[in-house]
Amino acid sequence: MTPWEYIQNNWRNAVEILILTVGIYQIYRAFKATRGAKILVGLLVILVLMTALLQVFKFQVISWIVTRGVLVLLIALPVIFQPEIRTALARVGSSRWFSFSDRRQLAFLESLDDAVLMLSKKRIGALFAIERSISLKPFMETGVQLNADFSPELAMAVFFPKSPLHDGGMVIADEKVATAACVFPVSQREMADRSTGLRHRAAIGLSEETDAVCVVVSEETGHISIAADGTIVRNLNEERFRAKMEEIFLGNSKNDEKGISEELDSEDGRAGDGDGDLAAD
Repeated sequence: MTPWEYIQNNWRNAVEILILTVGIYQIYRAFKATRGAKILVGLLVILVLMTALLQVFKFQVISWIVTRGVLVLLIALPVIFQPEIRTALARVGSSRWFSFSDRRQLAFLESLDDAVLMLSKKRIGALFAIERSISLKPFMETGVQLNADFSPELAMAVFFPKSPLHDGGMVIADEKVATAACVFPVSQREMADRSTGLRHRAAIGLSEETDAVCVVVSEETGHISIAADGTIVRNLNEERFRAKMEEIFLGNSKNDEKGISEELDSEDGRAGDGDGDLAAD
């Protein structure tokens, strides 16, 4: 058989393998940053071990139970992973980007950059949540409605330690400050750095449940962090913060990804940020 004949006879298999590979990878990406990931891994490990035992020892009764159990599990999976499935479908079915133009996006990002740097220099703790395609309305209802144009001065006034609205997160939607003093869900994932404060955990938790981008300024150190898609990038300087935000919202990849991207569970040898003033309940 010539190589051309082999390709003609097997190209469908190659396409099928490619489709399955892409599908499995997308499922992995959707679940890796969620609380359901450990459940899914546990179920797969148990299934693999049970299958291996049945193949070796030929247990007929256990084989019958496992076969029926897998069918029940397939029905139960949509219930177990309902939050993750809902979030994934919402991301697929809606646009990832802001609705306003690139020029307006750039102007907004510059204003946000100024605000974050001012807060960082003065070591004023802050938590911003920037709405994208998934609505943050349920979290807006936990805060105080402002509906004001975003500005560095407004951010400083809101997060000033003596301000009534400083203890919580600010939601930004369509360039405007929708609400402040909002309560965000705190991530329940185990952190490599156990000293990670509630502000950072709240930012990670919101990014796990929605596609919002969260910006955190540490009150203790002034360090700047960005949380998105269940991962957090910490201790950013001015240049790296601006480059990362432009990459997320404008698609500009000006920075070297090495040292920029940091998985949530990666080791971080730097001191953690306490930020213990953000209450989760």
